Amino acid sequence: MAVSRLFPRAAIITGASLLLAFAAGSASGAQREQQQSPQAEAAVPGHGSVFSSTSARRLMPDGSFAPALDSMRQHGPAEGHLPATRENVDLVGKLEPTRAFGPIVEGQIADLTVHKGFAYLNSWDEPTCTKGGVYVADIRNPANPREVGFIPALPVTYHGEGAQVFEYDTEAFQGDVLAVNNETCTHQDAELGAGGFDLYDVTDPRNPEILVQGFGDRGPEGELTGDAEQANSAHNIRLWENDGKVYAASVDNLELHDVDIFDVTDPRNPEPVAEFDLVEEFPQIVDNGANGNLIFNHDDVIKKIGGRVFMLASYWDAGYVKLDITDPANPVYVGDTTFDGPDPLTGLTPPEGNAHQVEFSEDNGFLLAADEDFNPYRADTFSITTGPNAGEFPAQEVGGGASAASLPDLTLNGPTVYGGYGCNASAPIPSRDSVGLPALETGEEAIVVLQRGPADDPQNPEEACFPGEKAANGIEAGYDAVLLTNRHLGSADLDEPFCGSGGFPPGAQIVTLCTTHEALHHIFNAEPPQFGLPVPATGEPAIGTLGEKVEGTSVFDGWGYAHLYENGSGKLREVDAFAIGEALEPRFAFGFGDLSIH
Repeated sequence: MAVSRLFPRAAIITGASLLLAFAAGSASGAQREQQQSPQAEAAVPGHGSVFSSTSARRLMPDGSFAPALDSMRQHGPAEGHLPATRENVDLVGKLEPTRAFGPIVEGQIADLTVHKGFAYLNSWDEPTCTKGGVYVADIRNPANPREVGFIPALPVTYHGEGAQVFEYDTEAFQGDVLAVNNETCTHQDAELGAGGFDLYDVTDPRNPEILVQGFGDRGPEGELTGDAEQANSAHNIRLWENDGKVYAASVDNLELHDVDIFDVTDPRNPEPVAEFDLVEEFPQIVDNGANGNLIFNHDDVIKKIGGRVFMLASYWDAGYVKLDITDPANPVYVGDTTFDGPDPLTGLTPPEGNAHQVEFSEDNGFLLAADEDFNPYRADTFSITTGPNAGEFPAQEVGGGASAASLPDLTLNGPTVYGGYGCNASAPIPSRDSVGLPALETGEEAIVVLQRGPADDPQNPEEACFPGEKAANGIEAGYDAVLLTNRHLGSADLDEPFCGSGGFPPGAQIVTLCTTHEALHHIFNAEPPQFGLPVPATGEPAIGTLGEKVEGTSVFDGWGYAHLYENGSGKLREVDAFAIGEALEPRFAFGFGDLSIH
């Protein structure tokens, strides 16, 4: 099975405020801080490994659910999420920080960390790209949390799923250090953001001080140092101490060597240690692969156990990888999980994969892992249905795009037109009215076909963009749906239905499917496909060319859910899997929000 290794990332986050709650009936009575989405509130125990959430709801004659108590509707109207329920949890306090910019934009809080009674909330991407940074809140009185400050990110930059406060006691620095990752706003591709990571002195949380900003990988593939104008975009940052030194692990969004390690013992002067491509270092982590078989590092967790330092790397469709990084310049393989065989809850083969984040249990006996999946359907069949090249071709759904199953007839089908690369900086997509597209038959959609990239294309030197940007431009040009195709990758053996993911406008529901570069040529009856680089000047269809009709279907495979693994070595044994009941039912696929674990 082909393995895809390069992909832009885009996180999908829910929740806009800090919620503080007590867990009732716990043995210790300990307080719990929890950021909840409407979906998280709906999960209450059912039976076995799968959770259902019918508590405090009434089953209606049409099969839908209605809240039994209007007082449970803490999130406005019932549309767009599951009816809220609550069991064994009492709300103690909540806060929406508004001092810096006014009300929080939906999905703006990406991550948080708590240290010494203060919460630090990462402010994520939003349409203006002006609100990146960290909100600081005093939560020492949980019933009355108070906003006390905001630490702005560098321009065109936001902090994502990386927030940690680390207590320093080194010769170079004593105090509390906040570490956050830096990612560049996807819709500001003409400007450079910061990349890398920031470190701030938050010993006095009300008066943070900059230690370093935008430090990270500026070198070519395989090297951390170089003369790049900015550090590579980073998705995660984790700090740890060993033998009197403090280290940071960062997830590189742009390279195959996506595990970056730095010495930050002096937080004002970080130093590079090494970077690693875990597939190259430890090929045993690649098994038969999950659906789509995208392999990259998404998140790192570090913990010292018995005098050794261990990393858990969430390596997406390769599973979760456990390394001994006591010597951070020379990681040692300990074990990993596999997505081989049927999915433990749906029975589908291959499983969805998407190893997103994992933690050690408190006693280190288990690993609790979260497989993120925001597409409850996967591509089933894709075909060219007319013309001399009619036949079936491989396809995949696109992360952030809507499934063909969201259409009234559950099928994407209709005539096509070629729109080029479709980026903001690319040649404009011709409008639907200008190309002479034939009249649609019942159930058909007008489909614009856009190519992944550009990259290594002298005829199109602009920067590549996210598939969501392409799809949004296709809809703006008047089309009903978008078919993306792969680009030239240097060899026909590398041609697969991979078109990247993310970058879709917030709340957009754009039906988007991905197929191969070979299919692109056959749809438009163009010259036989070429795959060499740089992209040749001839052979591609001209923008505005009308193509054959196509048809794509999807199959329900559920939302992302949790796994429990036994902590050990080699191929780690899965103990159990866990999902709310609605996550495994097709009738909750649309209209109830995102039911994925994150």
